[in-house]
Amino acid sequence: MGRELRRGPFGVIALAAAALLAGGGLGSGCGPKGRPGIVKIVSSLPMQGSSLGQTQTIVDGIRMAIEEAGGKVGSFTIEYEPWDDASAQKGSWDETVEAENARRAVNDPDVLVYIGTFNSGAAKVAAPILNREGLLMISPANTWPGLTKPGNWDPGEPGIYRPSGKLTYFRVVPADDIQGPVSAAWAQELGVKSVYILHDQETYGKGIAEIVRRECEKRGIAVKGFDGIDKKAPEYRSLMTKVKGTDPDLVYFGGITQNNAGQLVKDMVAVGVRAEFMGPDGVYEKAFIEAAGAANANNRCYITFGGIPPKNLTGKGKVFYDTFVAKFKKEPEGYAVYGYEAAKVALEAIRRAGKEEREAVRAGCAGIRDFDGMLGKWSFDANGDTSLKFMSCNIVKNGELEFVKLMTVD
Repeated sequence: MGRELRRGPFGVIALAAAALLAGGGLGSGCGPKGRPGIVKIVSSLPMQGSSLGQTQTIVDGIRMAIEEAGGKVGSFTIEYEPWDDASAQKGSWDETVEAENARRAVNDPDVLVYIGTFNSGAAKVAAPILNREGLLMISPANTWPGLTKPGNWDPGEPGIYRPSGKLTYFRVVPADDIQGPVSAAWAQELGVKSVYILHDQETYGKGIAEIVRRECEKRGIAVKGFDGIDKKAPEYRSLMTKVKGTDPDLVYFGGITQNNAGQLVKDMVAVGVRAEFMGPDGVYEKAFIEAAGAANANNRCYITFGGIPPKNLTGKGKVFYDTFVAKFKKEPEGYAVYGYEAAKVALEAIRRAGKEEREAVRAGCAGIRDFDGMLGKWSFDANGDTSLKFMSCNIVKNGELEFVKLMTVD
């Protein structure tokens, strides 16, 4: 999923380039040797603000995977450090902190795997720094397509994240070029004839909003409006009055909980917008329901998410869910299983490498095929994406996210 940077004449590309130049380093995975027999895995996630409920369960999932391995891969002892890429000033991920984390990782010779980021905008900052030094990056949550896939995304994507020419960035979740079409297809199944699309003006939010707009138009769903919101505004009643005037069947929001998604729902209800609300995985969390108010969200808010909700997992996934609940005495949020899966992939890459070298670990990850994971068997493709393509469709009921069905589109 994403909590992203704004587009502009310089925007993400300039920031990523500056961060790359600041990376310093070990040069293509070579340089100072780490402690013999010690392999460090770090994660970079927002560990403060309203994301914390979600990201803490990701960290819990990572810890659980490492503990289940006995903290070892062969003769190597695994050390894990969860790093925060948020700042108190922003209350969410911060590009400056993310760049600092990436530089810190590449300059620590013990670090062979970087699990992150949670937000796709943060990945845009970290990926080129890590790539220059050959450091493996595995995301449990990024969904912006341009991070990996050639296409009509932001200028230079995905090549700008691969200055070394090698693939170092991988993710274990399906991207928005799958989620957007699923959202439009589900809306059509629900009988939606018209939609008003809003977004938070960030790369992830605006990006998926644009994909949903295109897919709705393909399906004959009338797009009544397409607006970016001021994510720091205290309320949106005038905007919702405008939306009400177009009388759409659905309001779609491309964005994240932390950019006022809940307030949009509150103000829809306040001004009498009759439409349903739909959002992507950026609002697939308890914090969204709390921000919107359960009474406002119940039976009105529809949310898509990559894969299967934790409590609906089967097979190995069910074992993960039961173990997590027993161990941590709480429900895992949606991305917890992906934190666990990312850690399992990291351990497998280290096992395949068989030595404490970044290039060997990177190559070990790139070669993963038919991985027997929590969501079934899957492989990494040539872009570093998972071969899994399905999304879950969920509705808010009784103040909780309730699974409805799985969907995928060709």
